[in-house]
Amino acid sequence: MSDRYNVKETEARWQKAWADKKCFEVNESSDKPKYYTLAMFPYPSGKLHVGHMRNYTMSDIVARYKRARGHNVLNPMGWDAFGLPAENAAMENKTHPAKWTYANIAAMKNDLKLMGLAIDWSREITTCAPDYYKHEQKYFLDFLKQGLAYQKESFVNWDPVENTVLANEQVVDGRGWRSGALVERRKLKQWFLKITAFADDLLDGIKQLEGWPEKVRLMQENWIGKSQGLKFSFELTKPRGQRLEIYTTRPDTLFGASFVALSPDHPVAQKLAKNDKGIDDFIEKCRKLGTSEAVIETAEKIGHDTGLSVLHPFIPGKTLRVFIANFVLMEYGTGAIFGCPAHDQRDLDFARKYNLDVIPVVIPEDKDPKSFAVDMEAYTGPGRLYNSEFLNGMTVEDAKAEVIKRFEAAKTGTGTTLYRLRDWGVSRQRYWGCPIPVIHCQSCGVVPVPEKDLPVTLPEDVAFDKPGNPIYNHPTWKKVKCPTCGKDAERETDTFDTFFESSWYQFRYCDPHNASQGFAKDKVKYWAPVDQYIGGVEHAVMHLLYARFFTRALKKCGYVDFGEPFSALFTQGMVVHETYKDDNGKWLFPAEVDKGHNGGPIKKGEGTPVTVGRVEKMSKSRKNVVGLEEVSENFGIDAARLLVLSDSPPERDVEWSEGGIEGCWKYVNRVWRLVTAANFDAAGTPDAAMLVKIYRAIQDVTQNYEKFHFNKAIANFRELSNALEDFAAKGGDGKTLKYGAETLLQLMNPVMPHVTEELWQHLGHKEMLVDAPWPALSSEAKEKLKGEQVTIAIQVNGKLRATVMLPRDVPQPDAEQAALGDPAVQKAMEGKSPKKVIVVPNRIINVVV
Repeated sequence: MSDRYNVKETEARWQKAWADKKCFEVNESSDKPKYYTLAMFPYPSGKLHVGHMRNYTMSDIVARYKRARGHNVLNPMGWDAFGLPAENAAMENKTHPAKWTYANIAAMKNDLKLMGLAIDWSREITTCAPDYYKHEQKYFLDFLKQGLAYQKESFVNWDPVENTVLANEQVVDGRGWRSGALVERRKLKQWFLKITAFADDLLDGIKQLEGWPEKVRLMQENWIGKSQGLKFSFELTKPRGQRLEIYTTRPDTLFGASFVALSPDHPVAQKLAKNDKGIDDFIEKCRKLGTSEAVIETAEKIGHDTGLSVLHPFIPGKTLRVFIANFVLMEYGTGAIFGCPAHDQRDLDFARKYNLDVIPVVIPEDKDPKSFAVDMEAYTGPGRLYNSEFLNGMTVEDAKAEVIKRFEAAKTGTGTTLYRLRDWGVSRQRYWGCPIPVIHCQSCGVVPVPEKDLPVTLPEDVAFDKPGNPIYNHPTWKKVKCPTCGKDAERETDTFDTFFESSWYQFRYCDPHNASQGFAKDKVKYWAPVDQYIGGVEHAVMHLLYARFFTRALKKCGYVDFGEPFSALFTQGMVVHETYKDDNGKWLFPAEVDKGHNGGPIKKGEGTPVTVGRVEKMSKSRKNVVGLEEVSENFGIDAARLLVLSDSPPERDVEWSEGGIEGCWKYVNRVWRLVTAANFDAAGTPDAAMLVKIYRAIQDVTQNYEKFHFNKAIANFRELSNALEDFAAKGGDGKTLKYGAETLLQLMNPVMPHVTEELWQHLGHKEMLVDAPWPALSSEAKEKLKGEQVTIAIQVNGKLRATVMLPRDVPQPDAEQAALGDPAVQKAMEGKSPKKVIVVPNRIINVVV
């Protein structure tokens, strides 16, 4: 065979061979244990690039590895195909969103196939297809019956560019997550799903998600935001007898209160605005912030004095001014709070701005109450109560309980549990989404579309030449007869938030061709929950939380018997790359830059200087993307797969570089030459030392694949290939060399499936490597590993003083003893006692004196 790997011919041939044999198509009849791995499905926005590879390659490694370990592996793929970008593209390119979407799907499917992924394409789904979304319309009708879906007027985040409602999670720094436009606050009638009905269950379920990153679990816990507090009311000074209801999580700080604040949407604020232009203007200014709590939290704290005041419940004669404040949400608690500036940073910022009292009432244990003061940073830690009459000397928790007890005894307040979590607003005023299956009748009210009439499909003859919802503007689509009374009625013209589709897609993969229902219960029972889910951490409080809720809602409706959709979650880092700009500040593609010019990078064809920018996430807008076809043509997909996983732990970002991909391509060819040029007929007896290295590679690579330490697994099999090269160069026996080569190919296969398949065939195997079982260690091999010795460097204060041979994975106390007993180490310690001994397993022992 050639000493150089023919990447173009080989990769295409093996991809066809896997497809022809249907290697990755699975069913429920296997007697093997099931394993369901899933990468978050893509939005079909256009061509893929190597920045997209990492997520899908990780899932592919899991699929191939688990398949070799004897599992019946489901690794499907589909398209999250509804959404505003398709509408925007339709307007820009004067085309239909469906045409744009399906064209992109075709292009991206080719890109995914180019990656050599072990996907069961027979289960492909597309969420914008009526045969998909008709089932979620049925689920919505079921949710209506169960009281989990409802309609109400509410303030919403309105994106004035995209002319649609955004969920709080879709507002980033006060701007729409896609358009970047400043979000406004409007009141509209919206459809909601009652996620709050499962708040406690969602919170409790987090404790069971041991296979999820702690960061994501904490983000969800904070987003649900369970709090214990007090609901009570202040009495207004004018008119006397009227009361203002408050909710607080810090009743212990009531003696430090210096003001009361209302939400701009509070009924009292709204009533005052009718007769006060200043208040009305202030409320309008507040609405420019939108409804996102994160945005409101970071905005400047501003208020407007209403002229009202309330009586303090525990301090006779003390009154508190009542403000309208931009940081108080109507949706949380009662829409009114009292401010204790000394112990809440938001309240402190407000108090300093409006020159209000700052009264410390919780004093740290190590501070003198008489001198303790708060300047520009609120004290939010533990301590004892002070300046608080009957609470003085109590802990924070005891003081909270005492205040609640007194209000409840007086029947003027109650201890209450509240949540930060809000019901999920699923209405969107756009065309390219799933129609909400209800009808509005003036006689009957809201009427569900009969199940026999599902799916409610989108009209195809829509126009995007004027602002607003194209469905609402359609001349005939919304006109319909009421299914209850037969009178003229109108269809709902809002469509679902696209997170609706992605909240249950993992179950559709289990039964994708079922026309009568979204999935059969027995098939979902076989495959679900997903064993390993892989995607970005940016979905922690949107998709991942919604999918957990949706699964519980489906369970309540009888569709599934479990509550968690994903047993384990892995959040991968991104692929980053240098950025380039010309002397006019215009972004350039890497292919437009000559980096080898002696005077520094220049623009090809013009010779003008180019500025090399910082390394950033690959982005079409910054033009720092590298195309899959370009990489496949020049280096092969295996080299690209190797690069995106080898230089960094998979949860961290990895940098793409020309030098990196060239190095990986060289390594692919080294492996090619190692196997194709080896003399497997060389005489000799099995080499014990080489065999132990092979056994070690099997053990280490297996463990690292299991732990998602893909970069370490790659380092392990590269170490083995280096050892095999040396062994072959020294004329090692052919039997050991062949066993090592076969093992190397098996260990590399999940990462580099094409070249390993080709070389496996070269070694004389008739069956494909993809169908070969994972290499196993015999009891004899395991015993030999136990006796393996490794050379360990011993340092004193970071300087090398000696080396020692110790058993691999020696217990730390034994390693410390060996280091401290070495004469060279004792001499370097100069009679001093060690402060600590740092052991890096199998590598270094550092004695610190």
